[in-house]
Amino acid sequence: MSDTPQKTSVLKERVGEVVSAKMEKTIVVRVERRMPHPKYKKIIRLQKKFYAHDEEKKAKEGDTVRIIECRPLSRLKRWRLVEVVKQAEAPLEAAV
Repeated sequence: MSDTPQKTSVLKERVGEVVSAKMEKTIVVRVERRMPHPKYKKIIRLQKKFYAHDEEKKAKEGDTVRIIECRPLSRLKRWRLVEVVKQAEAPLEAAV
């Protein structure tokens, strides 16, 4: 009876750069993917923005983050922040 396979969902995962972190517990992540043009076969870059939930406000603008698909949290938010992969480098003016 325990040999029946369990149904596991495969959640989509994306890595992108935080474009905006000005909202409460919400970040905007730009994900870039490369694919060949359907007719001309030249490699083109496609960009898409995703609204993601950031409960602890860990991500800052310019960070590289990993987001994962989840249930709808609002009208636009269907993604959740998993981790901050790489911190953004501080601008030179802020260091002075």
